[in-house]
Amino acid sequence: MADSFTLPGTDDSYWMETASATAYPALTSGLDVDVAVVGGGIAGLCTAWELTEAGLTVALVEADRIAAGVTGYTTAKLSVLHTLIYQKIRSSSGPEAARLYAESQQAAVERVAAVTARLAIDCDLERVPAFTYAESPGGLDRIRAEAEAAAEAGLAASFVTETGLPFPVAGAVRVEDQAQFHPRKYLLALAEDLTRRGGHIFERTRATGLGEGDPCTVTTEGGHTITALQVVVATHYPVFDRALLFARLEPRRELVVAAAIPADKDPGGVYLTPEQNTRSVRTAPYGDGRRLLIVTGEHFTPGSGDVTDHWQRLAEWTRQRFPGTEIAYRWATQDNTTTDQVPFIGRFHPGTDRVHVATGFGGWGMSTGVLTGQLLAACITGAEPPWAGLYDPRRLHPVREAASMLKLQAKVAGHFVGDRVRPSHADSVDDIEPGTGAVVRVRGRQCAAYRDDTGQIHAVSARCTHLGCIVHFNDAERAWECPCHGSRFGIDGAVLQGPANEPLEQRDIADG
Repeated sequence: MADSFTLPGTDDSYWMETASATAYPALTSGLDVDVAVVGGGIAGLCTAWELTEAGLTVALVEADRIAAGVTGYTTAKLSVLHTLIYQKIRSSSGPEAARLYAESQQAAVERVAAVTARLAIDCDLERVPAFTYAESPGGLDRIRAEAEAAAEAGLAASFVTETGLPFPVAGAVRVEDQAQFHPRKYLLALAEDLTRRGGHIFERTRATGLGEGDPCTVTTEGGHTITALQVVVATHYPVFDRALLFARLEPRRELVVAAAIPADKDPGGVYLTPEQNTRSVRTAPYGDGRRLLIVTGEHFTPGSGDVTDHWQRLAEWTRQRFPGTEIAYRWATQDNTTTDQVPFIGRFHPGTDRVHVATGFGGWGMSTGVLTGQLLAACITGAEPPWAGLYDPRRLHPVREAASMLKLQAKVAGHFVGDRVRPSHADSVDDIEPGTGAVVRVRGRQCAAYRDDTGQIHAVSARCTHLGCIVHFNDAERAWECPCHGSRFGIDGAVLQGPANEPLEQRDIADG
């Protein structure tokens, strides 16, 4: 299918293109603060801002640029309606847990609205309803159950059969008072306010070491140290995993396409269906009487399958359901899901009360990232909210999580062992076409080799520097990806996305 398909649109995120670039300094000396935050996405920035708001001194370190990693490539829906989460939580943990989930997530939506108004942030914030829908009558039972569970959890939820989508649905859950916004404009305003209050932001500063003493220390690749009473690890996938959370986190990558549509064709809400390998729809202001239609879907495990194939299916679905659209942008996003579907936010492991973590947002990083800031700031300042226990990373429900954990670890083990005993992903370097990459075995070692458009070969070690799984090539994004835990690397081996913290080692093919 993908052989004759040309990827549509500009290969960059609309959020990245339409917000100012940042230029915060790198850390060049030691520093003492109350709290060190590792990671400059929505979770880290909201946590740092909330802590500064509470009067604490904070230093945030980001390996690249703030709000430019996963957060810069989101769909930016601020919704408490997370597919079919309420019936899952009610079934596994009871109605009170579902109520706490709804209350905490809605509080995050309202927090963005309140902060936007207070700081006069121009971030295209719009209040809209959210929908989880099914096109197939076979999916109606789950939709009805979710509407009932969401309403029981205290949300303004109802079952409907009519939506603003330009195609019929069998039924949908509708929840009022949700939102959508421009995430980078919002977060960069928080960053400016944070530094005005005396907080510190350091970009191009990769954290490489964590000391859990009294006080804690965060060491950077430049050899500098931040000393802090408390540390928050908010790096999407924990770069320091003292609690072995990787055994309970499954990475998932999704694709996004965006196209201009007339304003009168706006479906008027944020939509998602779990059918057809997920389809998510929303719009954003685009000027000149237009809206930007943003469609997400085709989720897959990093390092698996033909990504161009996924792009083609998503582009074709968009053109069929919204006739006349010309795709202007395309990008990809990534998140991790916990084995019990509820994020990990709180103390990192049973042996610490000074180190905190936020991860496993399950594709709902906007509301959950804001919630992270509220929850961790409250816990650190001694005002733990009632829903803290629901998100506690130290929880473990062996019966409820057993099947998911076993399935996840079986898949990881399959890659860890199977990819090593395969002869290679290509017979030789000569088989690699320009613009493509493959794993080849050279003198007994597996190398990740990419041939650029000029014919030059770029070779690095094929072993992920996180836990040693063999990377696979993403043909559409020209990147190496770990199928075990989702680390991503450039063709030169540079880390694009954790949990890996070290680049892939360079290989000289000529020397083996």
